[in-house]
Amino acid sequence: MTGGLSGRLPDFPWDTIAAARRRAGEHPDGICDLSIGTPVDPVPEAGVRALADSAASWAGYPTVWGTPALRAAIRGYMERRWQTTPLRDENVLPVVGTKELVAHLPLQLGIGAGDLVVIPTMAYPTYEVGARIAGADVLATDDPGEARAAKPALIWINSPGNPTGAIASPELLRAWVDAARASGAVLASDECYGEFGWDAEPASVLRPDICDGTPEGLIAAHSLSKRSNVAGYRAGFLAGCSGLLGELLAVRRHGGLMVPGPVQDAMTVLLGDHAHVETQRERYLARRAVLRPALEAAGFRIDHSEGSLYLWARRGDESGREIVGWLAERGILAAPGDFYGRAGRFHVRVALTATDERIASAVARLEAA
Repeated sequence: MTGGLSGRLPDFPWDTIAAARRRAGEHPDGICDLSIGTPVDPVPEAGVRALADSAASWAGYPTVWGTPALRAAIRGYMERRWQTTPLRDENVLPVVGTKELVAHLPLQLGIGAGDLVVIPTMAYPTYEVGARIAGADVLATDDPGEARAAKPALIWINSPGNPTGAIASPELLRAWVDAARASGAVLASDECYGEFGWDAEPASVLRPDICDGTPEGLIAAHSLSKRSNVAGYRAGFLAGCSGLLGELLAVRRHGGLMVPGPVQDAMTVLLGDHAHVETQRERYLARRAVLRPALEAAGFRIDHSEGSLYLWARRGDESGREIVGWLAERGILAAPGDFYGRAGRFHVRVALTATDERIASAVARLEAA
């Protein structure tokens, strides 16, 4: 049988740059793959140790809601790091990596045909994929007023943004909160890159001055993948409205969507330790400090890029696909901006998630261009 759900989905974007990947791989010094935001640095020792130490103690099933210790660690992290409203256990929920959550949030909230999901004009593709899986319609806009008027069921925002690295001001976040509440929509704020603000300080929608001291109608999505280099652990969590998270918990219990027990224990330890996050910030900041000027010297303009793990780059009037080809001739692979929406068609996303050696090699190639 063919068709069905897969027929609603776009082509998998990475398949469309296979030729550029092959061309970049032909470089004598090998490919510098700056196209995907996959961590390459070591998992913090505390996380590895916690995972190993607890592996033998999980003969039974973990709970979907997570251990009491993990829920406490999530609450403590959000209140300590993001100055959120005081949270109870009912305000948090671990998830099996945030991509799974993004792809299924509309479906799990009961959103479907005839409903509208709002996403940014340049956005992580899975926001749209999640709406399509649920059969909902999609509106791409960066204007809270337009979103409010459209009466959506769900609004996605993302700061620091993927792919652009833009950081929303507290005033803009407040406008999104007001728009969602006025229209009766759920506001889902993707804050997974929050630890990586370079030119501005990110904020959570759950900060009291942004949400009027209540998480009602709001969900903040966080991940340990980037902050703790544990993308392979599939370790994420939600914080926010107890009513919405209670609904998600009920659905996810039926679906068996539980974070593995040893991963829950590792999350508990990692959320309580900020030293390893600072170490990782310094790594990315050092790579950014050499890659950005090399791109600029090669004729690129860097737009936005105040945060996250990417540089949002443009080169004259060339399309993103043309830029990808130019870079591939030099053994460098980047992601074309049209992966993230038509508004990004003249840009490429260049990731900082490569080893120091590969970043240095990319810089040398750009300098020789």
